[in-house]
Amino acid sequence: MKIAIEGCMHGDLDKVYQTLKLIESQNGTKIDLLLCCGDFQAVRNERDMESLNVPLKFREMKSFWKYYSGREIAPVPTIFIGGNHEASNYLWELYYGGYVAPNIYFLGFAGVIKFGNIRIGGLSGIYNARNYRTGHHERAPYNESSIRSVYHVREYDVHKLMQVEEPIDIFLSHDWPVGITDCGNWKQLVRYKPYFEKEIQEKTLGSKAAAQLLEKLRPAYWFSAHLHCKFSAVVQHGEGGPLTKFLALDKCLPRHKFLQVIEIESEPGPYEIQYDEEWLAITRKFNSIFPLTFKNANFGATQLEMEDCRQLVSSRLRERGTKPFEFTQTAPPFDPTQSGPNGSFSGCPRNPQTESLLQLLELPYLLDSTSESREGRYSPSAAQLIERGSFVHNSEEIPIDDVDESELEEADDVDTKKE
Repeated sequence: MKIAIEGCMHGDLDKVYQTLKLIESQNGTKIDLLLCCGDFQAVRNERDMESLNVPLKFREMKSFWKYYSGREIAPVPTIFIGGNHEASNYLWELYYGGYVAPNIYFLGFAGVIKFGNIRIGGLSGIYNARNYRTGHHERAPYNESSIRSVYHVREYDVHKLMQVEEPIDIFLSHDWPVGITDCGNWKQLVRYKPYFEKEIQEKTLGSKAAAQLLEKLRPAYWFSAHLHCKFSAVVQHGEGGPLTKFLALDKCLPRHKFLQVIEIESEPGPYEIQYDEEWLAITRKFNSIFPLTFKNANFGATQLEMEDCRQLVSSRLRERGTKPFEFTQTAPPFDPTQSGPNGSFSGCPRNPQTESLLQLLELPYLLDSTSESREGRYSPSAAQLIERGSFVHNSEEIPIDDVDESELEEADDVDTKKE
């Protein structure tokens, strides 16, 4: 199976798919899957840009809307995670994962999916210690604080991924696992990213949550983005233990190393995206403690047994099949013939994919903004958190316009290798 990995998409789907077609033409091959490591920017219309945390000068429609509207179809199955520059209102509709457009699948805030017999896991967002042990309290329309905190990784989602026992082939995170630089040539990295050195020395460059997952899951491959550079490493898990090949990639710009193609062992195709039985069982077990206010989850309050959850999921997937529910539009797509946004902000509608998945798992729909969650948002303790966190500089949030002028490779310099 040939898999293309892309760093930060930033809405440039047309450019990435054109590059893939060029690779296929030049090498006489067919790429089976595209993985994107965040900052995908699934912006459907101008209203979605109000939930995108980027400076106003960078709020562009880009090309995702074409794929959402059906004007274009992704030429290769695409799976992505969220980063820190996303249409967060849309991704919240698909918290558990789902199609954002035909042939383009969001892995969810945390998730595991199968493509053929390859098992792919992922964690959306970036790590921020201040918000790690809070619940998912943010609701659109976002304020100056929540438009940032909505994409911060939560302990609840990491805890669910820590329950995974079956082998993971590929894992995606937006920011790097902290300490990963110790396993690669960090001295070469700081020659062209000198401002990383202090954080590398202090062991603060990257995500503590991702490092915890790397140690537990030990996937064959781990791909990341966020820091707008290419960096590779090999992690040895204990003496004589398995290896994880780590690769971080840049964003889609000329002379930037944003794309790599690998070939991995797999069953013969054709391949399709499928639900993962173990992950759906984990989802069912922990959904009752889904934290939807500032308060963190009570991990000891789960009442369902994993074995019972697994049996129910197995039975339901045998009856229905493992293919995810089909894509459905929940907002009008951008219309380039009209000036200005259509209508007013209407919050986050219930996405039929999410409703269908929860019905399959016999779970209630919890993503709506309840009175309890609103009280949590505006309680005195919440206000204090917002006041402390609204305008604090976070070194983990790399500017969207960060351009590394020291990289002088040709515009179409795309690495293709076999593993």
